[in-house]
Amino acid sequence: MSTKIIQDRLDSYQCNTAIEEEQALREITQEVALAALTRTDFFKYASFHGGTCLRIFYGINRFSEDFDFLLKEPDHDFSLDSYLKSLSIELDAYGYKLETTDRTKADSAVKKAFIKDNSIGKVLQLSHLRADRSMRKIRIKLEIDTNPPEGSNYEIKYLDFPFVSSVTIQDLPSLFAGKIHALLCREYTKGRDWYDFIWYTSRGVGINYQFLASALKQQGPWRGQELKICKEWCIRTLRDKICSLDWQEAKNDIRRFVRQNELSSLELWNRELFLDRLDKYASKVK
Repeated sequence: MSTKIIQDRLDSYQCNTAIEEEQALREITQEVALAALTRTDFFKYASFHGGTCLRIFYGINRFSEDFDFLLKEPDHDFSLDSYLKSLSIELDAYGYKLETTDRTKADSAVKKAFIKDNSIGKVLQLSHLRADRSMRKIRIKLEIDTNPPEGSNYEIKYLDFPFVSSVTIQDLPSLFAGKIHALLCREYTKGRDWYDFIWYTSRGVGINYQFLASALKQQGPWRGQELKICKEWCIRTLRDKICSLDWQEAKNDIRRFVRQNELSSLELWNRELFLDRLDKYASKVK
């Protein structure tokens, strides 16, 4: 193994700016790290989800920074230590010199760590480096929920880069249910959530209501409540949420995560657009 496979992958992006080049290298690093985890028994216990999962396996056209995982079964004693060590060893073969930092808070069900690298950019031929020949350190946050909601479903997807490997991920209805939980329960406006909402609804992805009900009972304003979650409840509650949001705040959040050719479409973001998306979705799914 060598840096050549990373260089070839980076060249395939045909980046036009330093920002694009830096983002491309972050995405490549994510894929190498994900493949590295498949060398371990990590996916025997865990499943991949979130925005980076959508980008890698479904081609959603937005940037993402984090690795999000959840255990298949609750295990508060689950530790990331051995997996972080394996990541460091594996990525060293590609020219990375990882720093790994465990940021898990005591008694937290969500284990957090950061993986960082500032070496790979120094051994590649980059076209848009700054004048001082430096670039920002690649930084990826890794989170795993060790006390996941019940009811998720899973499937196997395959990576082709940097080598063929299999990854356990949540299926699309479970992914969408998790996103709806975030849309309804997040305490601040995250435009990336609503970008994903458009992606899911435009494809008519169904909702895993069992997983959503369990997540709502576990965390958020409905915590501890036995809710009967169905299509009608979701549509009504999402409608209320859409009508309450500051859409300028949502646009400000998503702006740096989309490519240049999508920026103009963000000007369409308002209550009416998202209500229209919701109504169209409601008319075509059960």
